[in-house]
Amino acid sequence: MKRFLATQTGIALSSAPGVLAGEARAVAIATNGGSASATATAVGNADSTAIAGATRGGRAVANSNAIGRRNGYAESRSVAVADHGLAVSNADADARGIFGGAARADSESIAATIGGVAISNSRARARGTFFGGAYSRSRSTALSDHGQAVSDSLADSRGRFGGHASSFSDALADSVRGRSSSRVRAFSDARFRATARSDGRGVSISGPWRGSRVRVHAESRSVHHGWSRARSAVIRIRR
Repeated sequence: MKRFLATQTGIALSSAPGVLAGEARAVAIATNGGSASATATAVGNADSTAIAGATRGGRAVANSNAIGRRNGYAESRSVAVADHGLAVSNADADARGIFGGAARADSESIAATIGGVAISNSRARARGTFFGGAYSRSRSTALSDHGQAVSDSLADSRGRFGGHASSFSDALADSVRGRSSSRVRAFSDARFRATARSDGRGVSISGPWRGSRVRVHAESRSVHHGWSRARSAVIRIRR
């Protein structure tokens, strides 16, 4: 059930048409003794969406923050779904393009649980300065069925002096009566017309009374017309 809700909500958000800059949307729904809290904040050239739903005594908390400065655009999406359990989802996107630079940051976080604890954190940061370009995309998903799942994703890009940097980070933690955690970090830095790209992906899945932990780090740096790419992926399944 939790996978269906998370998947359907994610598809709906991903397929939503583009909207004007500086828009924030927050939706909180609670029934049968549940509690839900949704907070969305958009600053500058940014879009922010937070959706929280809880039933039967569960608690759902969704926080979404997006900041787009000057020639930067940021979009954040946060979804929390709970049934008897606790689901906390945080999504942050920060893009800043100055002195002729351009930046874009995209952050998505989904937390879903049935009788357990699911915590998802996603952060995307992009800085484009002096005609540089930066793009960051971060995804974090935590799913729990009477267990504990924690996912944490960070994508950070910096393009300077005509350089182009892009970072992609994806963290997934899934637990069924166990404990699972996934932490992914992707960094890229490009200067003086260079190109840098980093790609980090982590999947952590645990079964009953089992524990699974994943740590992923991808970092790419390039200068003076250079080109670099870093890719790192870890998948750990303990049933």
